[in-house]
Amino acid sequence: MALLDITDLQLSMKSYEGETQILHGINLKIERGEIWGMVGETGSGKSLTGLSVSRLISTPPGRYLAGSIQFQGKDLLKTSDREMRALRGRHIGMIFQDPTTNLNPVFRIGTQLVDVALHAGRTDPSVLGLSAGASRRDFKAAARKTAIEALESVGIPDAASRIDDYPHQFSGGMRQRVLIAMAMIGKPDLLIADEPTTALDVSVQAQILRLIHELVAERNIGVLLITHNLGVVAQICSHVAVMYRGRILEAGPVLDVLKRPSHAYTQALLESVPTVHTRRGELRGLSGLSPEMFV
Repeated sequence: MALLDITDLQLSMKSYEGETQILHGINLKIERGEIWGMVGETGSGKSLTGLSVSRLISTPPGRYLAGSIQFQGKDLLKTSDREMRALRGRHIGMIFQDPTTNLNPVFRIGTQLVDVALHAGRTDPSVLGLSAGASRRDFKAAARKTAIEALESVGIPDAASRIDDYPHQFSGGMRQRVLIAMAMIGKPDLLIADEPTTALDVSVQAQILRLIHELVAERNIGVLLITHNLGVVAQICSHVAVMYRGRILEAGPVLDVLKRPSHAYTQALLESVPTVHTRRGELRGLSGLSPEMFV
């Protein structure tokens, strides 16, 4: 049984102009130990696919027309809100794209991290190194210790003192690392990373990618990495799925897809990546390609 098995997932969204179908039959299977990269242009449906797994899309305006999302044999689309809250943070971790909007500016970093650690600990006390009979004081102390260790793991210097700072006291890159620590604090079985290295410089990006790779090796977790960066996909991913207009056009082992793309859109996407030899005016764009070409 696969860790995550998405079958024929179809999603529509309502707006003032009517209802539009966004996802058109997504099929994706992730096993433990695999890192799947999901690439495509902005608006192709990558983030909505990831948010669907965590059931973080409001319904309405969203509406699932068909399909299933099986996580460890359980259909998440039929799971109650209470069960989903228990899964999030502990079994399904989510690294959000924008740290500015996903960290509460009025609460200290430590408060937000400890809340996530306590939530995971209530579901599974072993995450905090405790038994179910531990006192409330022990839970709080263990949660704070776990939060500090999570900050240290993503490269926050002097984490024991920085944990009491507010988000505005961190740079954009450091706030992104806080989000990564928050997603990993519950030791999830599945990690969904939506552009986790966008705000980071190259050296820190390499550190975070190495950390994700080590987590997969040590804990045998599965990862869905949503990104625009084909270089990151080639560096860390075992498999890749190429999305366009709410459809997965091509998927498979990363070397097969990137070195021998079988779909015209994948080829065009690869040719749009600049190299050191690309001269001004030679970069190929993707404008003018109609959806009908890639159905």
